[in-house]
Amino acid sequence: MADTTFPRMSGWKNGYDPKQVDSFFKRARESFERPTPQPGDLDSRAVRTVGFDLVRKGYHVAVVDAALDRLEDAFAKQARDRLIAQSGQDAWVSELTRVAASLRGRLVREPGERFDNPPPGVIGYDITQVDDMCDKVNSYFTQGVAMSVDQVRRVLFKTAKGKKAYNEDQVDAFIDRVVEVMASVD
Repeated sequence: MADTTFPRMSGWKNGYDPKQVDSFFKRARESFERPTPQPGDLDSRAVRTVGFDLVRKGYHVAVVDAALDRLEDAFAKQARDRLIAQSGQDAWVSELTRVAASLRGRLVREPGERFDNPPPGVIGYDITQVDDMCDKVNSYFTQGVAMSVDQVRRVLFKTAKGKKAYNEDQVDAFIDRVVEVMASVD
């Protein structure tokens, strides 16, 4: 991994805190380059869930996000390669199958029933849009329909309430698992 320098936002626009970003990428580089993972090392999930404060003239958000996507993919592939090297291809396929099976449980449910509704008065994700994404993910897994991991990473759902919405936390956790599987395969 090369050193990271990112363009900064101009004018009054906010971007990611450079100190936080630089510190995270330094730690990620150390974790990635270590021949054997150590407790506390970063992995693809840590990259996917990291957040940075926004500051005036910080690093350009879209550029950092794109670098994080590439970093997440690299960690996922490294984890796959390490598992294959330690336990063989069958172990990796078995783990991938296990994780994919946990996703399938949601995907085979009827539209409108894949996730819980949010608590009363709490905003959630639009059911129709989430179900549409789930159908596409299901086609990817079962029929090999082309879909990129970035299509899943970048999905944005409209918000809704009550019976027209799914619980955001459940949907976000599901999307994270889909990205984890797709990133380790591609």
